[in-house]
Amino acid sequence: MGWLENVLIEDKEIANERLELTDKNSLYFLGPNLSLRNCTVILKVSARNLIIVGARFFDCTFEVRQELKNHQQWVKASLKGCRFKGRLTGCDFGHWPNYGTGWEHGAIEDCDFSEARLDGCRIMGADPATLRFPRWPCFTILDPIGHAPELRSVKWPGVHGDIIPDTLLQNPPATSALTYYAPAAARLLETTPEELKAVIEKFDCILY
Repeated sequence: MGWLENVLIEDKEIANERLELTDKNSLYFLGPNLSLRNCTVILKVSARNLIIVGARFFDCTFEVRQELKNHQQWVKASLKGCRFKGRLTGCDFGHWPNYGTGWEHGAIEDCDFSEARLDGCRIMGADPATLRFPRWPCFTILDPIGHAPELRSVKWPGVHGDIIPDTLLQNPPATSALTYYAPAAARLLETTPEELKAVIEKFDCILY
């Protein structure tokens, strides 16, 4: 692997533009002091090629063309009125105090994930009521730490059924919502999405 070319998008305000972050040989830096408004951002790079610190996004659409895995740096961005499309796995959004440099910029409000596929994605330090989550086969546990005892009180399906309720307490205190993709969760538990749904339906704290 050769040198990656640094693409710095910082210290500016951009409105009504389309940004394509798709070059595998580039390292994209969004921020600091970057403000995007009404922009469409096409993402087709891996998490390690996308560095976000202190960027603000207003009413932007993110089209994730390649599954974005384990990208926690959204917690260094302020997101308001944005829409996400595509597959995101292990990504965190919102306000996570002391998570690396730039955490103080993190915020999420009025955003729409209904056209995204989220799996193992967390909302940190924000009000989930302002957000639209993807529907089944995704499901979202609200206040997962607070509801952990309640969720552990029932038998979950599958050979490894306890994995989901048992791991809720391992999330950081700031976790306000946690979204899973049912087919992936069912594989992990060695059960079916339908059996998983039968348990999920019992709880008001789970959106699906």
